[in-house]
Amino acid sequence: MKGPGVPTFDQLQVFLTVVDEGSFAGAARKLNRATSVVSYSIANLEAQLGFSLFDRASTRKPNLTEAGKIVLTETRAVANGVRRLRAKAQGLLQGIEPSLSVVLDAMLPASRVLGALKTFRFQFPTIPLHVRTEGLGAVTELVLNGTASIGVSGPPDVDIDGLDRMGIGSVELIPVASPDHPLVVGGDRRIGAGREHVQIVLTDRSERTKGIDLGVVATHTWRVADLPTKHMLLLEGIGWGNMPVPLVRDDLISGRLVKITLPDIKGGNYRFFAIHRSDDPPGPAGMFLIETFANQVPDWAVSSCDVHAL
Repeated sequence: MKGPGVPTFDQLQVFLTVVDEGSFAGAARKLNRATSVVSYSIANLEAQLGFSLFDRASTRKPNLTEAGKIVLTETRAVANGVRRLRAKAQGLLQGIEPSLSVVLDAMLPASRVLGALKTFRFQFPTIPLHVRTEGLGAVTELVLNGTASIGVSGPPDVDIDGLDRMGIGSVELIPVASPDHPLVVGGDRRIGAGREHVQIVLTDRSERTKGIDLGVVATHTWRVADLPTKHMLLLEGIGWGNMPVPLVRDDLISGRLVKITLPDIKGGNYRFFAIHRSDDPPGPAGMFLIETFANQVPDWAVSSCDVHAL
């Protein structure tokens, strides 16, 4: 038994237009063709497939047959695929990256991440985006070894050979603990009181800054690999630690966490930098994402940070 033929993309486009416009005449106007040409294209498509797509007998309006409804779903998928292919080809002709890998510092507020990625998706809907979150030196390491094209890194705030960077603002860190923690309940305000209690610390999973402690003052620490785990342990009263204000704002309002006030533990600003390899600058999509992060903060906050050629 001979199988169905291979429809042309033009035939599929005519079919979709008839469905969307609701009539052969409407499709003809949309496509700037004669109605007879549209009818001929549909007839040829039906001949190729071996069955009718429209029920023309019961009404003057071409209603889809059951087979036509099935073909419609597949036809839309084909049309969308071709549109994506053309968009990717156009992007390649313009020098736009075929995909983009990004690594973000765990301290970067979720509102900034979501805002930037939504804007990126609107501007570059066809570019696959690979996003991962790391802490401290791991961000820098993944950009330097080529795993990620661009990154948003935090401390340590030093120039690194082979990297260009641009300041893109900061987030405030504050020391917090649960309301039943001894540093809260006891009201101990002595210098050094924080050293006597377990401090929950985010561990650097890279070799680049391994062994360098940032903001660690306690003699007894619990090391965790990610920020959600640190947050969970703080809520359970297992220790105290520094956290970005946006992540714990609701906890502070509800009383689930309390800001610790000690003379030698003040928290501070955690600065962010957009980074990329000096020998592999980002294309239009990567540059757009960097600029989107930069535009989230006031001009003075960006210009006050170290700026290198990007």
